[in-house]
Amino acid sequence: MRWFLILLFHCSVLSFSFAQSDNEEDKQVILLSDMQLQIEINQAMNDLYNFKFAKAEQQFRWLKQKHPGHPLPYFLLGLSEWWKIMPDMDNTSHDETFLAYMDTVITISKKMYDKPKHKVEASFFLAAAYGFEGRLYSTEERSKWAKSAVVGKSALNYMNEIEDDADLSPELLFGKALYNYFSVWVPENYPLLKPIIAFFPKGDKKLGIKQLTEVSYNAFYTRIEAMVFLMRILNSYENNRPKALQIGEYLHTTYPDNPYFHRYYARLLYSSGRFSAAKPVAEQIIKRIDDDMIGYEGTSGRYAAFFLGQIYESEHNNEKAKYYYIRAKNFSEEIEATDTGYYHYSLLALGDIYKQEGNDRESKRYYKLVKKQAKRKDDVHRKAREKLRDF
Repeated sequence: MRWFLILLFHCSVLSFSFAQSDNEEDKQVILLSDMQLQIEINQAMNDLYNFKFAKAEQQFRWLKQKHPGHPLPYFLLGLSEWWKIMPDMDNTSHDETFLAYMDTVITISKKMYDKPKHKVEASFFLAAAYGFEGRLYSTEERSKWAKSAVVGKSALNYMNEIEDDADLSPELLFGKALYNYFSVWVPENYPLLKPIIAFFPKGDKKLGIKQLTEVSYNAFYTRIEAMVFLMRILNSYENNRPKALQIGEYLHTTYPDNPYFHRYYARLLYSSGRFSAAKPVAEQIIKRIDDDMIGYEGTSGRYAAFFLGQIYESEHNNEKAKYYYIRAKNFSEEIEATDTGYYHYSLLALGDIYKQEGNDRESKRYYKLVKKQAKRKDDVHRKAREKLRDF
């Protein structure tokens, strides 16, 4: 059900005083295709994705003063709040501000929608704002399915109203690309949803990937968002890890202080078997957590610490392996992620290492902890049972 809602979503309102007359609004430029504006705020976009939020938001507020009747500055301020949420979806402290900005985008865009000249641009912002709200509501941490369904339907309706536009097409293609891919992926992986999906236009996964690639090359405002989805799709669903790794390396290199890109790049290196490259990337994550760097928290920590535990264990460095497995265990417990494989296999590995060292007491303790925390049907639970029988 969650992926069906996400399919819809991807493709307190703040009050706003419209001081401009209708004639003045008609003269308003199409900001999505304003190349001069893109040059002016390019550094702000880079700052946003590199987690330099104060610098980015200063420029976005300038844009709001310059174009108070346009949804773009409010959308960018909302996007800044979204990336404060991304590294740790359990943190709801930014939800209210994020939703307020997106609601403001919707309010302004609906007024703009009535102007024929701005209908396409307004439709883009309406689909995008509803889509981002849906992405938040549909997270497992929020699970607000009813709200998700409502805003998701609205996002899809506005997306379907958008016809190709030569000036705006790279931005407009983002929602269509996601729809093309996930409208096919969902029924393939959730057969029970096929009857529901049948009422929607037919998608095309290959076309969706092609469109996401085009957006990642040619768009300005949606380029990085497209790259993130393309990376995740290629890695998780299309069995194309080398291409996903290429994107992940670009994102981390371009935005080295973005903890989400940092974490995902470490994960891609580890899963690709590139341990020598993964080690310093993961060690830097741990250091940044210890240094309280913005956005680096327990989720990134449990990934990085587990990878390092595995890498050092493969090098037969049991002391460092134990250190990082224990840190992975502690990170998991701090964020209450004790139902995950990273946690269970860290415990199992600690049991194995202590057994090798002849410390049967500690070894048994960790194997028993695996049995307690993992589900009986899980493979890790079976392994722990078998190891305990060897004592």
